[in-house]
Amino acid sequence: MCGRYVITSSPEAIRALFRYLEQPDFPPRYNVAPTQPVPIVRIQAGARAFALVRWGLIPGWVKDPRDFTLLINARGETVSQKPAFRNAMQRRRCLFPADGFYEWKADGARRRPYFIRPRNGGPIAFAGLWETWMGPNGEEVETACIVTTTASRTLAPIHDRMPVVIAPEAFDLWLDGARVDAATAAAMIMPAPEDLFVAYEISTAVNRTANDSATLIEPVGSSAAVAPAPAPPARATAKPKAKSKKDDGQASLF
Repeated sequence: MCGRYVITSSPEAIRALFRYLEQPDFPPRYNVAPTQPVPIVRIQAGARAFALVRWGLIPGWVKDPRDFTLLINARGETVSQKPAFRNAMQRRRCLFPADGFYEWKADGARRRPYFIRPRNGGPIAFAGLWETWMGPNGEEVETACIVTTTASRTLAPIHDRMPVVIAPEAFDLWLDGARVDAATAAAMIMPAPEDLFVAYEISTAVNRTANDSATLIEPVGSSAAVAPAPAPPARATAKPKAKSKKDDGQASLF
């Protein structure tokens, strides 16, 4: 599964990779956790669009989300058959921008955390699904989950599952539910190439979702010999902007 991940590239670098028109500004996040607002990229009005949604998919047919199990991942092997994911797989596929993810390796009674990142740095895209849930009073909540698959041989010693990674040249095939059917998109659900990621053990400080700093991805113990991740591009210092009076409703969702 994938229960925590990081977004550390600059907004400019992520926008350059995903090629959406919006120009959002957001800080680096080193411990993205379920139920938090997360950025996704999806197709809207025929173009790629950036959106903030809640991590933890709620299908539209759910009557009360409080009685529904949180769906942070969808197993790629059954995503086209399970009622919770079937409609989204057909029409509402998305991408999760990310710079790496965490996984926990079982070691007897202990679970040792590892950070898994692209060998060459830079943002990547996890396959995802999104939905809009409408409440009895007309309230809407947009949610999403990450599609997972069997771990690559490189990562299998740590955990048996991993997020599905979509290559940039396949972004449109995954995103375009109007022109690309679920069966065609499902062909992209496979383990990442063996040389894509490197992994190393990190501190158990990542276990607390309140911890969110660059120290979380520093290697510990024998992992210290692992080459450090390439430094992300410097973030431009933005001038303070006047608060807009327009409310897009995003903040009220979380």
